[in-house]
Amino acid sequence: MAAVADRAPLRTQSDTTRRIVLGVSLVLLAAATIMILLPFVWMVATSFKPETDIVQFPPKLLPSDVTLQHYTDIWHRIAFGRLFVNTLIFAGGVTLISLFFDSLTAYALARMEFPGRDLLFILILATMMLPFQVTLIPIFELLTKLDWINTYQGLIVPRATNAFGIFFLRQFFLSIPKDLEDAARVDGASEFRIYWRVILPLSVPALLTLGLFHFMYNWNDLLWPLVVTTETSMQTLPAGLALFMGQHVTEYGLLMAGSVLATLPLVIAFLLIQRRFVEGIATTGMK
Repeated sequence: MAAVADRAPLRTQSDTTRRIVLGVSLVLLAAATIMILLPFVWMVATSFKPETDIVQFPPKLLPSDVTLQHYTDIWHRIAFGRLFVNTLIFAGGVTLISLFFDSLTAYALARMEFPGRDLLFILILATMMLPFQVTLIPIFELLTKLDWINTYQGLIVPRATNAFGIFFLRQFFLSIPKDLEDAARVDGASEFRIYWRVILPLSVPALLTLGLFHFMYNWNDLLWPLVVTTETSMQTLPAGLALFMGQHVTEYGLLMAGSVLATLPLVIAFLLIQRRFVEGIATTGMK
């Protein structure tokens, strides 16, 4: 009985320590969440503010009078619809094509045996060490000779594959048991059929994650579309929104409204991929 009585205070002290640690963790998590969400909340709130509220000092988070003027003006100040379609074609096209070529290359590097495979993989990784600006001028000259400036193929084809994507998918493919593809070979399946019907269905979480990275990066890219496109009809949203940032005057209302509209597809894509990502993890290896 004495031993049980001695353990009771220890258990109570341990529970108290656990509660304190949990409370501190929740406070830190709440503070980090506020710090991360505050710029987005400010962006959305500013897009609904009249100009007098935007330039007032001290600034206020919430608008005193809600207005939709910035959302209506942006459609007249720039060809927002055209820029949106261009960005969707550019980012979506790069994502789909890059996922196909990245996964095909990663499958060969991870599951097939051929001379020089490891050396080839090292060379692919070495390209990740080169800054994008190093290859920008040679690629531009090549596109000029092909007459691909101000075209969708000029925007998409140079980004049809990605060294990080190949590395990312190769590492994931290596974690898939080889017994599955060996069983498919016994049934007479070709290498491409194994890749398409066995490896890819088991790699849905990795494909969705990489697809989201590709889509976000290209959707927000400013430098590459500015280099490849010189006509307004072929520009993307980041280039169009940059027009509101003048040397002396920045039209914050229009810029924030355009940023909100440009962010919505990314938010929708993330929500959809998050749901499929959980489903892919739950069903991996069960089919």
